[in-house]
Amino acid sequence: MKVFNTLSEKPWIGSSTGTGFEHIVEDNYTPGKTALKFFLTVVSMLFFLFIITFLSRTQFADFQALAGEPWLPLENSNQLLINTGLILLASILLQISVQFRTKVSANVKFTLITVAMTTSLLFIFGQWQVWQLLNSNGYYVNSNPANSFFYLLTGMHALHLLGGLFAVFRLIYIFYRNNNSKKFDQALQLATTYWHYLLILWIALFGLLTSSTETFKTIAQICGF
Repeated sequence: MKVFNTLSEKPWIGSSTGTGFEHIVEDNYTPGKTALKFFLTVVSMLFFLFIITFLSRTQFADFQALAGEPWLPLENSNQLLINTGLILLASILLQISVQFRTKVSANVKFTLITVAMTTSLLFIFGQWQVWQLLNSNGYYVNSNPANSFFYLLTGMHALHLLGGLFAVFRLIYIFYRNNNSKKFDQALQLATTYWHYLLILWIALFGLLTSSTETFKTIAQICGF
C-alpha cells in the first residue's frame, strides 16, 4: 500500500502538508507568467508573418530599399541608433530595479522605473521623428513598399511599447492604492521581461529595415523566395 500511495502522488497538485514543489510552481507557473508567455508567442507569430511577407516583397521590382546607397534616407541611421540606445537604457534600468528590488528603497525603485518609462517615451518620440524625416523627404507610406513596411513594423512595435507603458503606469497606481509590494515586484518582473522582448524585437527590425538591396537578395536566396 505504501508503494501504491507513493506512485499515486501528484506533487504538482500539492497538499495541505506541503510537497516541496510549491515554491517551484509559484515561481515558474504563475498565471501572470503563463499569460505573458502566451501573449509573447502570439506577438512573435504576428511579427514573424510580417517579416516573412516583407522579405518576400523585397524581391519585387517596385521595392526600393531605404538604405544601402548614400542618397537613401536610412543610410544614415544615427537617429535610429539613438532610439535603440533609449530602449536599451529602459531595459537595463528595469532589470536593475528587479535585480535589486530587495536591496533598494521604494523611492529608488520608483525612480528607476520612472526614468525607464521616460526613456521609453523618448524612444517613441524618436521613432516619430524618423517618420517625420521620411515624410519631409517624400518617402510617404504609399509611395514604395519599403516605406509601407517601415511605417507598419515600427508603428506596430511602438503600439506594443505604448501598451507596456500603460500597464506599468496602471501597476504603479494600483501599488499606491493597495501597497502590496510582493505583487508589485512580481508584476514588475513581468514588465521587465516584456521590455527585454521589445528590445530584442526592435534590434531585429532595425537590422532588417536598414538592410540594403543586396542583403535582401542574399536573405531571399537563403530562405528560398
